[in-house]
Amino acid sequence: MGSTASTSTLHHAPATELDHEPLPASQIVDGSPTAAVLELEDLGSCGVGIWEMTPGTATDVEAEEVFVVLSGSARIDFQNEDGAVTHTLEVAPGDLVRLREGQHTTWTVHETLRKVYVSV
Repeated sequence: MGSTASTSTLHHAPATELDHEPLPASQIVDGSPTAAVLELEDLGSCGVGIWEMTPGTATDVEAEEVFVVLSGSARIDFQNEDGAVTHTLEVAPGDLVRLREGQHTTWTVHETLRKVYVSV
């Protein structure tokens, strides 16, 4: 009878080093924020990774995602097609957030924000 060995991996997500790059100028609203992403795993149709953004304000169009904030703080404004803010979330360590594909957001990062995410 044969056995299949599986490999498990360990990442200490709060301390994993990330390589930051400037955000596209078209997304920046205020400041000079940079962002970093580290794809950790591919779970079939889902990706798992670590994402981080330095202080500043930037816009985005979201993918289907669930994330947990590890460190930092931010305000996420959600807009409708006209750009009007429909609701706002203030996020901090321990918060679990669900984003939906196509949502238009503006992220105002107060303190470098790091999250672990699962997305499709």
